[in-house]
Amino acid sequence: MMMVGAGLLIFGGLFWLLSQFISLGKLPGDISWQKGNVSFYFPLASSLLLSLILTLLLNLFGRR
Repeated sequence: MMMVGAGLLIFGGLFWLLSQFISLGKLPGDISWQKGNVSFYFPLASSLLLSLILTLLLNLFGRR
């Protein structure tokens, strides 16, 4: 359980560090809508890109 927590902490730190250089949440294809006091944001393109990257990494390093 501590290893999972440490891994999440490291992953969160890397994600924060990379977000300083790459604007991952503002890709074309991300849906953003605002009207009055209501705003809606759905990071569709960012989610697809993150899913693709994680799938490739898990396939490369997860095979035995």
